[in-house]
Amino acid sequence: MAARPKRPYLIRALNDWIVDSDMTPYLMVDASDTRAQLPVDFVKDGKIVLNISPSAVRDLVLGDDAISFSARFNGNPFSVYVPMQQVLAIYARETSEGMMFDAATDASALPSERGDDDEPPPDSGPRPSGGHLKLVD
Repeated sequence: MAARPKRPYLIRALNDWIVDSDMTPYLMVDASDTRAQLPVDFVKDGKIVLNISPSAVRDLVLGDDAISFSARFNGNPFSVYVPMQQVLAIYARETSEGMMFDAATDASALPSERGDDDEPPPDSGPRPSGGHLKLVD
């Protein structure tokens, strides 16, 4: 039996921890997937950072396959849909503590399955300031 992807579980857990710690959860998302519904005016360098705090969004669903919610951007309502594999990071705005995910691989892949047990993960692009995030393969 194949293991389920870890990414949705890790995102839900970190979101709970960030909110319970009275901080603001941010998602960094790869905006290149055409399935994603994102406010394109806020995409920079192919990525977007989304505030998913309870005060900023409505109807937040952190599902197994996608994240969805409603929010306002420049005062205009917008329904956001993000395929789970497009989430590059979840972190607290205040401290930058959180987790980054490798965009090239599924977060459930074990290092031994990929054949790179002894090599560190490659740099996956821009990171929030503070350097507290860890790349998860």
